[in-house]
Amino acid sequence: MSEIRSMLDMFLGSGEQEMEFMPIVPLGEDEMDEQERGSLPNTLPVIALRNTVLFPNVVLPITVSREKSVRAIADAQRNDKWIGVIAQKDSNNEDPKTDDIYSVGTLAKLVKQIKMPDGNITIFIMGRMRFRIDSYTQTDPFLVANVTYLDDVYPQKDASFDALISSIKDYSEKIAQQTPNLPNEASVVLRNIEQQSFLMHFVASNISAKLQDKQAMLEENDITARAEKLLNLLQSELQLVELKNEITNKTRADIDKQQREYFLQQQMKSIRDELGGDPNDREIKDLQKRAEEIKWTDSAKELFKKNIEKLERMHPSTPDYSVIYNHLDLMLDLPWGVYTEDSYDLKNAQKVLDNDHYGMGKIKDRIVEYLAVLKLKGDMKSPILCFVGPPGIGKTSLGKSIASAISRKYVRMSLGGLHDESELRGHRKTYIGAMPGRIIQQLRKIKASNPVFILDEIDKLGKDFRGDPSSALLEILDPEQNSSFYDNYLELEFDLSKVLFIATANSLSDIQPALRDRLEIIQLSGYSPEEKIEIAKRHLIPKQKELHGLDKVNLKFPDKVLMKIIQEYTRESGVRELDRLLASMMRSVALQVAMEEKIDAQVSLAQVEKVLGRPKFINDIYTKGHPAGVVVGLAWTAAGGDILFIESSLSKGKGNLTLTGNLGDVMKESTSTALSYLRAHAAEINIAPEKFEEVNIHVHVPEGAVPKDGPSAGITMLTSLASAFTGRKVKPYLAMTGEITLRGMVLPVGGIKEKILAAKRAGIKEIIMPKLNEKDVEEINKEYIKGLSFHYVADASEVLALALAKK
Repeated sequence: MSEIRSMLDMFLGSGEQEMEFMPIVPLGEDEMDEQERGSLPNTLPVIALRNTVLFPNVVLPITVSREKSVRAIADAQRNDKWIGVIAQKDSNNEDPKTDDIYSVGTLAKLVKQIKMPDGNITIFIMGRMRFRIDSYTQTDPFLVANVTYLDDVYPQKDASFDALISSIKDYSEKIAQQTPNLPNEASVVLRNIEQQSFLMHFVASNISAKLQDKQAMLEENDITARAEKLLNLLQSELQLVELKNEITNKTRADIDKQQREYFLQQQMKSIRDELGGDPNDREIKDLQKRAEEIKWTDSAKELFKKNIEKLERMHPSTPDYSVIYNHLDLMLDLPWGVYTEDSYDLKNAQKVLDNDHYGMGKIKDRIVEYLAVLKLKGDMKSPILCFVGPPGIGKTSLGKSIASAISRKYVRMSLGGLHDESELRGHRKTYIGAMPGRIIQQLRKIKASNPVFILDEIDKLGKDFRGDPSSALLEILDPEQNSSFYDNYLELEFDLSKVLFIATANSLSDIQPALRDRLEIIQLSGYSPEEKIEIAKRHLIPKQKELHGLDKVNLKFPDKVLMKIIQEYTRESGVRELDRLLASMMRSVALQVAMEEKIDAQVSLAQVEKVLGRPKFINDIYTKGHPAGVVVGLAWTAAGGDILFIESSLSKGKGNLTLTGNLGDVMKESTSTALSYLRAHAAEINIAPEKFEEVNIHVHVPEGAVPKDGPSAGITMLTSLASAFTGRKVKPYLAMTGEITLRGMVLPVGGIKEKILAAKRAGIKEIIMPKLNEKDVEEINKEYIKGLSFHYVADASEVLALALAKK
């Protein structure tokens, strides 16, 4: 016991004093011999420990405050200083009974006692031997029990047990090395412990295992099984320590990184201050300065202020910073209340329109009327004009001329193939790559809120699962709604009521009814050959000469040359193909000039055929005589007027009707109506009624690959069938258009000017058309229809009388 005393003196000093926390102290005493064991008492005072288990040969400092424990210790001090130490099952129990403590504990020797200033007692006890309680002889004022001492069962000399102890030592050293609050001497103590049972008890006393697990080790008699339990606890403890260290290191690394970043940011701030301040602060101040000059609406001003405050609180490296900054930049770039001054010089406007476009009198008058109202009233919601007509007639360029005439800025946006409504309304800012709609983008670009805005190809808008852009246009193109147009990205209402929207389309049939209702439709017809000649002289030839470097070359195109190109090389309502053909002629002349060859001042007919090849279109096919049953009809297409043949033939059969040529439902119904009219009026037309039951009828419209439909072929179908049944040929140089009813009435049709121009291009001299379309012909310049004769009919009998030649 002298060794124990010396060690305690080393830890505690010579006098009683207040103790700081002390770990469980190993002493390494040998096992009791028979003589020492025989002197042990069989009855012991017992104290209960709250949160720990005392193992043999281990010194444990404990603080005693409960009355029962204090009296038990006093009794042990008066006698032989032996006391029984047992763990209690519930550490929160302040007054444990006999059932509340375990039955196996450790015999302990009172080594030293210290009275603390607060009245509590701190004692050092040394475990010596395990015991089991047989019975309690006293429960008050402290516990006294009869005990039986337990012996450890050691294995025979076995290498496996030595390996087990070695593993315990290795795990213990690893835990000691990775536990930051353990002193470095702990590993040295572990390496110097030779006694195997003492090593186990020392390690078991110091690990942070559950009390139940430590108690299970204490109750185990077999020293090998006790070692295995300890090894399992050490493995769990090591995993826990490693995990804690990993978390601690990670947290420390994060803190170190934050401290490093903070230090660097402070340095950068100092550098920026030396250079004139934070660039982000300068950007925000610049935004605020720009905002002072803008005539905000109340909602826009409030949103700008709110986002600026949010931007000031935000770090520039955060993703939302750039989103908010770009949104504020857009708000500042938009032309809030910025309008260009309109020109109200109507004579100058008329002159600009006349210089830029030949013809189009009706459209020019409409534009001048709009300017007149604007001049008188000073303010007017812009109407939504829609130019409808075939390609290549100048719908888009007319919009540019309007902008020039009234001194407004010009914007063009193509809608062809647009299928995502976000292109018009904008994306919400939460989406990656979000952008404002193209309407807002264009206004941002031109810096004005009252431009002439061309919406090109409005009839070619797409529609799919991503949205319906034509429905999105309803708000944009409604003069009563577009003063509060809402863009999803801008998140504000913007006034579009001062924008002069002009839409263009080839066909009204492809525009949804609700959208068409918001448009003021202005029909543009194709050009006559005479108009094309004037357009070529005034616009196309000067443009192509400049494009090909021939503006200083004296080169002229006579009218007959232009007429040959128009009639024999083009079949169009507009002048786009004519422009390409003139470009081909210019390239030929440019080659001669570049090779320093002599060129003629006037282009000849022979030169046209040399450059463009043989004529592509011959009018003889429409003008020469045809067999009975063949009629020339007039049709309207999105590309302008066109010529088509309708052929009927009869063969022996039972009255079956066959229709070919890729006809639509309307043309099929027209054919059936015409045949029914013939059956009803067979006697008047000199057709034997029984003939309808003796022959099969085949009606064909050539070019079967091209779909054909429309209500313009009724009288043409009737004439073809009547010609086939009577054997009377149709007069040459004759074409017709019109719809019929079962009663024989001839109904009016549309596209009259296009059809007339197509007939003139084809060399037709006479046209039969409904009486009610006479007013449409009167609107056409007389110069353009010179050489054409018109027959206006109201009844089918008139058609047959005019069209069929006498036998």
